[in-house]
Amino acid sequence: MSDLLTIINKIKTKPGMYIGQPTITNLFMFLVGYKTARRELGIKPNEAELIFQKEFQPWLQKHFGVETVNSWAKIISFYTIDEKEAFNYFFELFDEFFQEKLVDIYSQSPMQTQEKIVV
Repeated sequence: MSDLLTIINKIKTKPGMYIGQPTITNLFMFLVGYKTARRELGIKPNEAELIFQKEFQPWLQKHFGVETVNSWAKIISFYTIDEKEAFNYFFELFDEFFQEKLVDIYSQSPMQTQEKIVV
């Protein structure tokens, strides 16, 4: 089973193969199912998956200056005009999020970069 970053890149390039219509809702539901399947199969999340699962939502809230119990998909949808635009915007935000996280990770322990996340 592919890891999260690989799957997200595949969805970005060929969304129809993975989620049908390229919408933020379909993407969100796919990723929830992906997380559930990995857990059911006993596959432990890697560092990038843990960071995404635990920190993407709070990062988005800080990014947009909102406090909400809504999902990251709903937050992104609120700032776009339709589901397809929200889908495309997700990838911009996802890239920005991981660029910031990589800077944080590498700046904390530059000697151990080999063990860190590869995006």
